[in-house]
Amino acid sequence: MRLPAKPALSRFLAQAQAAVRLRGEVAVLLTTDKALRRLNRQFRGIDKPTDVLSFPAGGVGAEAMAGELAISVPTARRQGAACGHSLATELKVLMLHGLLHLAGYDHETDAGQMARRERLLRARLGLPLGLIERAAVTPRVTRRGNRP
Repeated sequence: MRLPAKPALSRFLAQAQAAVRLRGEVAVLLTTDKALRRLNRQFRGIDKPTDVLSFPAGGVGAEAMAGELAISVPTARRQGAACGHSLATELKVLMLHGLLHLAGYDHETDAGQMARRERLLRARLGLPLGLIERAAVTPRVTRRGNRP
């Protein structure tokens, strides 16, 4: 499976960001399991790869930048295959999940608020099951990513 075209992912990112109501620029890094493992260890103290990490902007000039997402392409490829959809679709699912984290949601502490919001936006954007729902149904399919 080849990576989807950058313009298609950029269009989706803009559409999802508007749906989340997240202002500011979002940078997306598509990378490897090894890189995500290193970032996960460095920022969350968890020494294993994950699918998506969100890094909210902070400091001087942060008002123009919402934050950054780092996504593991190999993990997205495996998760998409396990769920029966394309790499492009899985990357979109991961981007939406990451954007919600950038907007301040945290499914580990919010009593279901992020899960409800993700489900609503997923339906609006035409995406299959989200990460939170998959983790509840089949924990082996996904490794949840969080903000550092």
